[in-house]
Amino acid sequence: MESRIAGAIGLKYNPVAVLMSEVAPENALRFKKGKWGCVMFMFANAARGKTAAFDAETYGCWGGGVGLGFGNTYLHFPGGIECFAHFLSSGNARWEKGKEVGKVLSESAGREFAENFLEGEAYVKSPELVNQFLRELPMRKVPAPYVLFKPLKDVDPGSEKPATVVFLADADQLSALVVLTNYGRDGYENVIIPFAAGCQTIGILPFKEAEEGRQRAVVGLTDISARKYVRALLGEKYMSFAVPWEMFLEMEKDVPGSFLERKTWRSLMKPGE
Repeated sequence: MESRIAGAIGLKYNPVAVLMSEVAPENALRFKKGKWGCVMFMFANAARGKTAAFDAETYGCWGGGVGLGFGNTYLHFPGGIECFAHFLSSGNARWEKGKEVGKVLSESAGREFAENFLEGEAYVKSPELVNQFLRELPMRKVPAPYVLFKPLKDVDPGSEKPATVVFLADADQLSALVVLTNYGRDGYENVIIPFAAGCQTIGILPFKEAEEGRQRAVVGLTDISARKYVRALLGEKYMSFAVPWEMFLEMEKDVPGSFLERKTWRSLMKPGE
């Protein structure tokens, strides 16, 4: 399926469809069972034309399992939820259980992870606020064995129904997507920028929006760690923009006659026009 939006805003990378599936394509990229990996690395490869597949044993990391909809996989984080809450915030070096788990990790895990486990990533001020974040995160179990990232151009809408479509946009393109999202709708809050992991802003958060009566698009790649992991593949200037499938089809229909055919937008696409 070709996207009118992608052509109208001049995307460099493929829009990526996120689908639930009963099978994994034979040529799909996969993480090895039990091996760590960043889901956003797979997303970057899908934006570059490849298909990736995940299941309940190959989601890459604990946040990725949550983000893709394989339940509360933070339960499997070293030391459990308590240690994760300290990891994301102030670190595990200053309480007994955290120190014990950290000692084991220092001997078995990578240096960067072990250091972050003990000192904390400092993305949230306190473990208590992390626990509140986890309570509000719309965790779920997807209704299929596999979640796929597939270039939209390879999707057959006659036989496949994506959950969401995700664009990679620079600042101008992001502006256009925000305007287009609001173009045919009432109100001015049809796009949100939540705090979450990169994979969660293309997975469970837009999945939740798809269930709402008033759907909203979700801006992501505000996750600093994810930005670090995808920079080599995508560069430094892109944000993700995830749209529930029905909302995407609505936006596709709105391209003709919209600002995307007018001089102001075209002047941004072609500086000096």
